[in-house]
Amino acid sequence: METESVLRSAETRYLTGPEGRIAYEVAGTGPLVVLVPGMGDLRATYRFIAPSLREAGYRVAATDLRGHGDSDTSFATYGDAETAADVSALIAELGGPAVIVGNSMGAGAAVIAAAEHPELVSGLVLVGPFVRNGNTSAIQRLLFRAAMARPWAPAVWKSYLPKLYAGQRPADFEAYRDQVVAALHRPGHAKAFSRTTHTNHDVAEARLAAVKAPTLVVMGDSDPDFPDPKAEADWIAAAIHGSAVIVPQAGHYPQSQQPEATTDAVIAFLHDAGLHA
Repeated sequence: METESVLRSAETRYLTGPEGRIAYEVAGTGPLVVLVPGMGDLRATYRFIAPSLREAGYRVAATDLRGHGDSDTSFATYGDAETAADVSALIAELGGPAVIVGNSMGAGAAVIAAAEHPELVSGLVLVGPFVRNGNTSAIQRLLFRAAMARPWAPAVWKSYLPKLYAGQRPADFEAYRDQVVAALHRPGHAKAFSRTTHTNHDVAEARLAAVKAPTLVVMGDSDPDFPDPKAEADWIAAAIHGSAVIVPQAGHYPQSQQPEATTDAVIAFLHDAGLHA
């Protein structure tokens, strides 16, 4: 079964590459905005803000990561650089440039795409962004990867997701979590997810200074992935010469936990940067 449409009226399309297909949907008219989810998530994570962006006058595309959702699991490698290549190819296919909205590792991929293909990227919105590895030890990383290995990855991810939704959860949290877990039970998807957990964000950190596009950092004030979410947001904003917005009562997914506040911040940023119709 395909994931629930982010844009309701849009059908699932596929970007076909040498190793497999990347699923996406697109609807609306105006400047292009591409929505990129994080590891273990679906394009439906943007189910609340995508319609608002469309109504505000943007052509909105939402994509699944390789090996996630409706995308194929036939890829040889997974990670920030690979996702950046997929997103860049999608923008070229749809006719860029585009603003990339990337959540978690999708933000790291957005940074790489903007640095390597500035002609394709007119702006960045980095949500709960992983653009560096942080201070986790090798043992901590090993334990996390072991926990997310097959065959128990879907069950462990299901139990771990509530922690990432610290603060206010969306009203449909339980149903959406079931959708995420069901996607992991598709043939080959748990393996692809486990391989994605080996992502190294050093390549994204190394490209921060090369980004010239206007950038907004959006961070939930309760994001459990960072010891001090505000300090991380401020560090990224300074490194990339952008601005930061802290969303109250939100964890790692402000786009669904506090969609109104997140949408308002994104649209204000797009207008201030001149990235509107």
